[in-house]
Amino acid sequence: MRVIAIDGPAGSGKSTVARQLADRLGLSYLDTGAMYRAVAFAALRRVIDPDDDEKVSALARELSLDVTLEHVLVDGVDATVEIRGPEVTRCVSIVAAYPGVREELRRRQREWAAGHEGGVIEGRDIGTVVFPEAELKVYLNASPEARAQRRANEVTDLDYETVAAELARRDALDEGRENSPLAIADDAIEVDTTDRTVDQVVDEIIARLDGRQ
Repeated sequence: MRVIAIDGPAGSGKSTVARQLADRLGLSYLDTGAMYRAVAFAALRRVIDPDDDEKVSALARELSLDVTLEHVLVDGVDATVEIRGPEVTRCVSIVAAYPGVREELRRRQREWAAGHEGGVIEGRDIGTVVFPEAELKVYLNASPEARAQRRANEVTDLDYETVAAELARRDALDEGRENSPLAIADDAIEVDTTDRTVDQVVDEIIARLDGRQ
């Protein structure tokens, strides 16, 4: 089973880089962040308080979830667009901090990888917790300004300052949670994407895989 782990904070380019890398390597791709967003979406849809650890964790265990390149289905409902909305974004870091939610989604992520014979898997704890034996672990990062500008370009209804403040809040929650905090694996390569194209970043990762650098 061949697993390439891509971790990093929001706005670092994980999804774009991981998708292109998977395409070039002929591997499947999984966005684990979409899975946590799906749980947050389901909680809001069922009117479950995102601050209720017990109920949200129970929800994660019973949820029907299908995450592919094309769509995210939550209990049969296409939530591909909605999971990227501001309501879900505001509470996803809270939901993702619950040990019960993380345990269940890690189980599903490992099951997905086994069924696809590996893949390029992106998230925040892939190299540190979910797949510590991954063939290559990559931690993508970028300057706070670059990350905020990228997100502001994606979310047209929010200004740069609002997006920057939200990213800073999410960083603090993701890095500070007790269970699987956002961190760089000891044996990961760190790549700064601030002033680089997607092709340049993917080329570097492939070069590391090929042992040329």
